[in-house]
Amino acid sequence: MYIPQHFAAPGPAAVAELLDRSGASDLVTMTPRGMVATLVPFVFDPSAGEHGALLGHLARNNEQWRHASDDAEALVIVRGPDAYVTPSWYATKREHGRVVPTWNYVTAHVYGRLVAHDDPAWTESLVRRLTEKHESARPAPWTVDDAPEAHIRGQLRAIVGIEVVITRVEAKWKLSQNRSPEDIEGVVTGLLTGTETDRTTAEAMRGTSRRR
Repeated sequence: MYIPQHFAAPGPAAVAELLDRSGASDLVTMTPRGMVATLVPFVFDPSAGEHGALLGHLARNNEQWRHASDDAEALVIVRGPDAYVTPSWYATKREHGRVVPTWNYVTAHVYGRLVAHDDPAWTESLVRRLTEKHESARPAPWTVDDAPEAHIRGQLRAIVGIEVVITRVEAKWKLSQNRSPEDIEGVVTGLLTGTETDRTTAEAMRGTSRRR
């Protein structure tokens, strides 16, 4: 990933938070048919290995898991908030007009070794962790035990657990750090009037400013 110095991640803690809070991310691997990608909901386990691991599952009929190999590197593309930035928000537009649109975003490219876990016990544990991650904040959280046991056993037979044992992470926080404080404030103010995603991007900009 191309990462100019001013767009580098604020630090390991910020990257770990991004991996922990992300929903579904793109798993990209090389197979005999070429590159294959699948959108996968992951759980980040920071205690697994030297750099942590991303845990998820694939449909058994998805052949991507069958090509897990010690020799092949997997890539997971994790996305944080992102938003379009109009030059109309820049203070410098009013000064000289030499401004253009851009896109602000947070992302991480996670590289590692893909391991397949064709093991119902491992996969059930993973499914419970995924469910807890996304249900715990709900007023009436659903749990795996709410469904009939026979139904859950059947569902588990239809999936295979996967683990991306992380070897390195390249992370980028492109949040107007190359602009003047006045331009940054203009972008934040503009984004706060937009969609929920825009507002989340504005908060990420503020958080990055506080970290640096």
